[in-house]
Amino acid sequence: MSKLDASILTNAAQQALDAAKKLGASAAEVGISQSLGLSVNVRQAEIETLEHNKDTGLGVTVYLGQSKASASTSDLRPEAIHETVAMACSIAKHTQEDKFAGLADASLMATSFPDLHLYYPWELSPEQAIALAMECEQAGRDFDSLISNSEGASVSSHEGQRIYANSHGFIGQTQSTRHSLSCTLIARDETGMQRDYWYDVARDSQDLTSAVSVGRKAAEQTLKRLNTREIETGHYPVIFAAEIASSLFGQLVGGIRGSALYRKSSFLLDKLGEQIFPSFMHIHEQPHLFKALGSSAFDAEGVATQNRDIIRDGLLQGYVLDSYSARRLNMTTTANAGGVHNLTVDSNDLSFQDMLKAMDRGVIVTETMGMGVNIVNGDYSQGAAGFWVENGEIQYAIDEFTIAGQLQDMFKGIQAVANDVDLRSNIRSGSVWIDKMMVAA
Repeated sequence: MSKLDASILTNAAQQALDAAKKLGASAAEVGISQSLGLSVNVRQAEIETLEHNKDTGLGVTVYLGQSKASASTSDLRPEAIHETVAMACSIAKHTQEDKFAGLADASLMATSFPDLHLYYPWELSPEQAIALAMECEQAGRDFDSLISNSEGASVSSHEGQRIYANSHGFIGQTQSTRHSLSCTLIARDETGMQRDYWYDVARDSQDLTSAVSVGRKAAEQTLKRLNTREIETGHYPVIFAAEIASSLFGQLVGGIRGSALYRKSSFLLDKLGEQIFPSFMHIHEQPHLFKALGSSAFDAEGVATQNRDIIRDGLLQGYVLDSYSARRLNMTTTANAGGVHNLTVDSNDLSFQDMLKAMDRGVIVTETMGMGVNIVNGDYSQGAAGFWVENGEIQYAIDEFTIAGQLQDMFKGIQAVANDVDLRSNIRSGSVWIDKMMVAA
């Protein structure tokens, strides 16, 4: 892959800001991103897709007093940039004023830009990528004779950089990479057919699990799904496996996001300082972790990120705010324009096996399906797949059941968080044991 050129992007950002000033904008901000990527998918030892991509985009937002408008382009020629800014200014003249609109406060801009070790280009040729994907799939298919088919394996490598600049004089640059391996397999026996998958993702290709390991893990996950049985409808303890526990805390983020709060459409409205989790729970942001997928020195508005508690001793310590929602709520931005940064759920000193033993009898959820979460009132109802646990051990797979509850009760009902932390997303959590949920077969 050809290399990214930061100087071109920086110059383009400055051109956009200069144009906005000349055209009468009272303030402006610009974001420019460029990405390079290679991805390959193979299935049944044949190449299905091989893609190279190089994408560039510039987005500019201008303010004429309290009127705001945005425009974008993929063309970084000076004349195209000027045209894009002019378009935004023209739209802003016809936009209704919003007293909360504007850049984040200048005093909050990041002034320190530590190297967070996010950029590790992978010199991966198409031939090498194909070979890795083939190796991954073959390892999975060779694992057991019950592996009857494959939906394929994929390898991807992407690097990108983003420039954010505004009329405060702030300009920040982020370079990052993201590499991944995945495999999806199908197993069949006399009871039927099941599919499952596994994947790994990392900033540095050296940190990826081997292709063989990913393929074998995909096979193991798939084989476990065979011989599914049904269980009786009832209220049971439920463990959310680490790979999906992040979705549970994603609902927390959704409930304390500024836009939901100022619209009064959240089940966590006016809960600041209140007990919403058990007292042992600690959930916090760690935006400066080396190599982590959610690390950043500043947010999408240039605001400096910092370590902060969201939940301490089970109490809600803070919201997830950008500058606009903060103004609407008469608060200060929490540097969350663009999302959270390595939301970390501290674990108890408990392995997954320890958790099974402690639960004794109940359900493990390894997959959820559907969109059955109401962030306004906290109603939770999802299709699911997973396993039945008896005497502290997994007995058999269960499929096509529904789990239901209230997010408020689910949060307060957390018994423990295991130490099997999944680091493959922006929300870092181990498996989560909830005291009881409705499980419908």
